[in-house]
Amino acid sequence: MSAHFAPARRRALQQSLLAWFALRARALPWRRRRTPYRVWLSEIMLQQTRVDQAIGYFARFLKRFPSIRALAEAPLGDVLKAWEGLGYYTRARHLHAAARRIMAEHGGRFPRDPAAIRALPGVGPYTAAAIGSLAFGHDAAALDGNVMRVLARLTAFTGDIAKPGARAALQELADALLPRGAAGAFNEGLMELGATVCTPRRPACDVCPWSRWCAARAEGDPTSYPRKSRKQPVPHKHVGAGVVVDARGRYLIAQRKESSMLGGLWEFPGGTQEAGESIEACIARELREELGIEVEVGERLVTVPHAFSHFTMDLHAHRCRLRRGRPRAIHCADWRWARLDEMAHFAFGRADRKIIEFLRAKTRVK
Repeated sequence: MSAHFAPARRRALQQSLLAWFALRARALPWRRRRTPYRVWLSEIMLQQTRVDQAIGYFARFLKRFPSIRALAEAPLGDVLKAWEGLGYYTRARHLHAAARRIMAEHGGRFPRDPAAIRALPGVGPYTAAAIGSLAFGHDAAALDGNVMRVLARLTAFTGDIAKPGARAALQELADALLPRGAAGAFNEGLMELGATVCTPRRPACDVCPWSRWCAARAEGDPTSYPRKSRKQPVPHKHVGAGVVVDARGRYLIAQRKESSMLGGLWEFPGGTQEAGESIEACIARELREELGIEVEVGERLVTVPHAFSHFTMDLHAHRCRLRRGRPRAIHCADWRWARLDEMAHFAFGRADRKIIEFLRAKTRVK
């Protein structure tokens, strides 16, 4: 594939996309009252989140943290709570860390320099290009999954887009197509085209502004692009969670260490079942290792299936009785006794929130 288009074709592609986007752009909240902070927040949210889901979170997050200063000065727990339900919580931790860096190193103003943008926690090449082009007018081409799909179909690109070499080739193509001085609109237009027209399974070629130049359409099967190696099967884990209740009806919850997966979130303590181990033995071992307590593991309350990007799990929650010891934060960041009506003050992952929902429903039935 060559990244060198004839000048007339390149201009036609640029002009047709910009004209289409000017007419068809969705009215999304981050496209109004555009500031570097709003651009940055929206790009981080949209990394792993559907647009329709991000809209509500974007508004609520801005209301809670209306400025970089407000975000930087907030406790991490408050930021995680505002992010609760969006998943991929590393994004929230990176936002918080980046806000603090902006306050410390840039006087609270989002940096304009491309190198300074790339140096922020959680900002990779795509995000840096998107922020730079949309917030500061940088001539930088942003390459995300939607853009790769559109460009692979436009050129019938046969490279495996999961490989770094193929991504580099598509980045070169995006750079070659970029209209200088209109990078922001062009980047957004390409992303919009991939999200709403050139979709993975049912591309609407009849309304695509690039259909006349699309090599994949000319071949008759645009969905055969982009080419991507088959994913390996993801492992499945069984995880035990101890629902420990004290005499006052409070539940024992633990906070995960920031360095761990879902760091900073709260959970019903537990962990992954080892080979040859029952779930009951797993829960007893994990609570001993994590909190230094001995528990009697009782009935299973609920099993919650959940999928992460790199594994799936069944989370088995069992009622437990504290037999010996006082909780200590050994392999966790913190712990608390909390009533059900206090759980809303803590940020939990989705699977643990399902356990809370089960407990609330059971309490209402009683």
